[in-house]
Amino acid sequence: MTLAGKTAVITGSTSGIGLGIAQELARSGANVVLNSYTNDDSDHQLAEEISKETGTAARFISADLSKGDAARGLIEQAGACDILINNAGVQHVAPIDEFPVEKWDFIISLMLNSVFHTTAAALPMMRKAGWGRVINISSAHGLTASPYKSAYVAAKHGVVGMTKVVALETAQEPITANAICPGYVMTPLVESQIPATMEKYGMDRDTVIKEVMLERQPSKEFATVAELGGTAVFLCSDAAKQITGTTISVDGGWTAL
Repeated sequence: MTLAGKTAVITGSTSGIGLGIAQELARSGANVVLNSYTNDDSDHQLAEEISKETGTAARFISADLSKGDAARGLIEQAGACDILINNAGVQHVAPIDEFPVEKWDFIISLMLNSVFHTTAAALPMMRKAGWGRVINISSAHGLTASPYKSAYVAAKHGVVGMTKVVALETAQEPITANAICPGYVMTPLVESQIPATMEKYGMDRDTVIKEVMLERQPSKEFATVAELGGTAVFLCSDAAKQITGTTISVDGGWTAL
């Protein structure tokens, strides 16, 4: 299939999952808009590299998605949004009674409120174009829970609920909305954590990965950003036009337990 002529806006996309999805969409022909709260030369260089590799138009737009006006402004500045990938996220771990209020507010704003704002801004563009795909990156934690991750789990559950509402509101239009729910994914951030974890537990790399990092992932293998990108490309295809309002788990069997 080809996504030529489509414009994809991917939030939180200068590294990890977001960047992997942007790359796969561009390889399928989509023009892509990368995003982060930063605005460094390296951010713009990433877009240039994607454009050079794929021959598509790629650019970077800085926006702090924890602010509603900025989230809507990202879509408006993009000028078109046929494919919206809501991916931006952060994590903070603490017991509920010790969870910093400012951390709670920031995580909910960045990971849940922004999905509302970007979607509200993108849907009119999709309707005008006569086609659209909303793909929200939730998590295995959007379907289950872990202790000490109250804000993250609440936000990711909210993203799944928001996805279902969007799907119902667009059910009779050529627009779909779905959530991808990854388990543990091999990203540069995860890779950087392995040596310290090896030292902490006195284990070799393979043991740390299988027994510590992937304790809850039955496959004992990380998903890759390319696999998540491929899932997003599939959801944009005609083969997926009747797939809407649902979650697709890419978690090595985590949520089957």
